[in-house]
Amino acid sequence: MEKIIEYKDVTFRYEGEDEAHILPLTINGVTLNLEKGSFVAVLGRNGSGKSTLAKLTNAIHLPESGQVLVEGLDTRDEKNTDLIRRKVGMVFQNPDNQIVATIVEDDVAFGPENLGIEPKEIRRRVDDALKAVGMYDFRLAEPHKLSGGQKQRVAIAGILAMQTDSIVLDEPTAMLDPIGRREVLSTVLRLNRERGITVLMITHFMEEAAQAERVIVLDKGKVFLDGSPRDVFTQSEALKRCGLDVPQATGLAKALADSGIKIKTDVLNEEECIDAILTAYKE
Repeated sequence: MEKIIEYKDVTFRYEGEDEAHILPLTINGVTLNLEKGSFVAVLGRNGSGKSTLAKLTNAIHLPESGQVLVEGLDTRDEKNTDLIRRKVGMVFQNPDNQIVATIVEDDVAFGPENLGIEPKEIRRRVDDALKAVGMYDFRLAEPHKLSGGQKQRVAIAGILAMQTDSIVLDEPTAMLDPIGRREVLSTVLRLNRERGITVLMITHFMEEAAQAERVIVLDKGKVFLDGSPRDVFTQSEALKRCGLDVPQATGLAKALADSGIKIKTDVLNEEECIDAILTAYKE
């Protein structure tokens, strides 16, 4: 499949207080390829480098060494920066930090207006983006009156209106309640599966990562695990070593197996766990 974002032996470190205080590498020799149309979740404990990895995708951060390529464009080349940011949209943790207008549709139109898009096309893009995230009926609402989940969906609509090829979400559900998390994740899944938008999502919720096509686990700035959710979450001991757990359904199945019940343990969600328990009971 076509590569859309490439990390080639990338390193990055934040600046210390002065030249005498050199901080350790936050990203340490990461090589990854993200394929067009894929949905990739990135996990890791605090300080593992996952948010830094996200910010390297659209030149918010630049590598100390190595390369980050977005559709073949090197993020270190300043003349590529604007084009890269049109290709990769970022959604951050706090939706309030991304709201710039007092009316929802004006907020979604902000990006295309700055690109110099003509008004009729902006109108079309705004309506299409709001419909895509299920927020069209709120187009005249005041953003500060929306729930957290609704605000994040408006932020995603703003990225869609710019017609980016990829969306990078840096812990977009961390500040939301369970309803808001479901709203945002459902929106992201639909955009990926129905529109083919490439998604890179940083999260600390295992159940969210279980719905991705691929899970990458970072530890101390390096890729620790990389595979399908089923492959990654069956390695519970390895995950514990880097401070992570497995989805609750996976943990329950493993606990039952450890107690002597013959049950499959590579389950990822409640439905699979229920089926496994029923099968074990019948046998």
